[in-house]
Amino acid sequence: MSKTPVGEIRPSQLLWTYGPGALIDLPNLSVVTMGIDRWEKDRCQPIQEARLLANVRSALGPQVDSLRMPPISERDIVDPFSAAALIGVPVKPFPRWLRCVKCGLLSPYDAGLFKLKENRYRPELTRFVHEGCRGSKNDQRARDADAVPARFLMACRAGHLDDFAWNWFVHGGPSDCRATLRFFESGASLQTENLWVKCDGCGASKNMAQAFGQAGRDNLPGCRGRHSHVDRFDDDCAEEPRAILLGATNSWFPVTLSVLAIPQTGSPLIQLVGDGWTFFEDVSSPDKVDLAVKMLKKAALLPGIEQFTNDQIWSAIVAHRNGTTEVGQSDLKGPEWDILTAENPPTDYPHFMSKKVGIPSGFEVTVRRVLLLERLREVNALLGFTRVESPDEGTGDAAAPRAPLGRSAPDWVPATQVHGEGIFVRFDSDALKSWANTEAVKSLDARLRTGHRGWRHKRNLDPNEGYPGARYVMLHTLAHMLIRELALECGYNAASIRERVYAEVDGDKDQAGFLIYTAAADSDGTLGGLVELGKPENLGRLLHQALDRAHICASDPLCSEHDPSKDQSLHGAACHACSFVSETSCERGNRHLDRALVVPTLEYPDAAFFRNV
Repeated sequence: MSKTPVGEIRPSQLLWTYGPGALIDLPNLSVVTMGIDRWEKDRCQPIQEARLLANVRSALGPQVDSLRMPPISERDIVDPFSAAALIGVPVKPFPRWLRCVKCGLLSPYDAGLFKLKENRYRPELTRFVHEGCRGSKNDQRARDADAVPARFLMACRAGHLDDFAWNWFVHGGPSDCRATLRFFESGASLQTENLWVKCDGCGASKNMAQAFGQAGRDNLPGCRGRHSHVDRFDDDCAEEPRAILLGATNSWFPVTLSVLAIPQTGSPLIQLVGDGWTFFEDVSSPDKVDLAVKMLKKAALLPGIEQFTNDQIWSAIVAHRNGTTEVGQSDLKGPEWDILTAENPPTDYPHFMSKKVGIPSGFEVTVRRVLLLERLREVNALLGFTRVESPDEGTGDAAAPRAPLGRSAPDWVPATQVHGEGIFVRFDSDALKSWANTEAVKSLDARLRTGHRGWRHKRNLDPNEGYPGARYVMLHTLAHMLIRELALECGYNAASIRERVYAEVDGDKDQAGFLIYTAAADSDGTLGGLVELGKPENLGRLLHQALDRAHICASDPLCSEHDPSKDQSLHGAACHACSFVSETSCERGNRHLDRALVVPTLEYPDAAFFRNV
């Protein structure tokens, strides 16, 4: 087949929504993004972030040498038929099975029953057609009919994705019948009970309700271990395949790591040289510094480097080269906590600029520090993906099961960087310790822990790992409440505001705080709205509003009475009406929340950290 451009997506979507192995629903086709070994690496601009790269290497292997932006060009076009597209990211049609919208013919696109029809003037509208279709019984005129992707697929928790086993399903197992299949609807609704597949040869038929639940386990074959994005089959997959719908959100979940770009040195110039070391590592003499700086200015990279002379930059290059040490794997949040809680946090223009402000009135006992981050940079890296069930986000568990990005071990991974602003709030550790030792908190913590164990046990995971503790749940819930208030006034939409909770207490660590920040690709720089609301007079008002709203939820008493130990869930008194936010905003996917640990509720009046506010 010839190369045919069929659509375009934003580069940032290749990390969060349509990465390797994800399905893209185009106007007339459904395609899967190919593995990164098929991408044009030279078109992917490198991102410098040593801390994140060290942790990515720990997860994927020492062969990973860089973090890179998705390919960027004037027009990022995806190509469904070639793994060597001249621009953009290669994809291929998936699922292979198509259905004629008139006669219901069900067949793979490469079986010869459907033909690709190109649009010379609108390439993105290229489509498959069933030529000479006779239509339904009521319309026997021969005409071309559109063929659309079959809406059912099979996936498993090991990350495999395959075409639905139509022949196996309709015949109840292996069969010698090779007649064509038909997909049709009966009844007024489109429930699975009213969707049927039928064999034209032997007349066998089955409705799609029998592909789900326990019936699906009996009617579907074992998983073939297919990684459709790399054209590979794994041997002996032990997971049970499940029927999923085309376009369902559980078909692809990214596994990512993210860090804040924090100053690593006391010198702004040395920090700049370190951030852009890719451009300076080949500079061998002072005479070549000017050329490197001109290239950076032309590309609008490393803003601030123009403030220094060539001699100063050369001295910084020599200092960096002589003192370069490999950054090792570390706790991703630990170094950030140290910088955010430092007496005088260093500045790294334009990536990190902060200002300390006063404590909001009424919170002097519980809050120890408020830091306004006027500039910050977040870097995210894609490690792989899961299907059917989302990963345990935010735990930093880089060794969690995931599907691969390519056929072989990658030497680079897709990454993005975004700039924004934020508010950091540090709480009093002694007050949190006293609160955590009360009997009411211990009782509620035990219920949350029991629900966590049950949730992991159902998924064949170690039930004794992953529970973050009552301190984390309280801080996480309060962060959500504040995000909901900030979204009403700061000028950013709610999905553009994110959180980063610091609640590690293992060993000698005693973290107690959270960072609420903007990190959206369409907000390069800052609007200033979030920092403005971090000032004492505004933050105090917003905290009071958040706590007042949380006392009574629109879903009470059901929300306040929810017991996670009974239904094996990961949240207590929390729901969309009071505590949930956009999943792009939450580092845990709206897990580990309970407003009863923040404010008194109808069911648990004695476990709240803010009882008298």
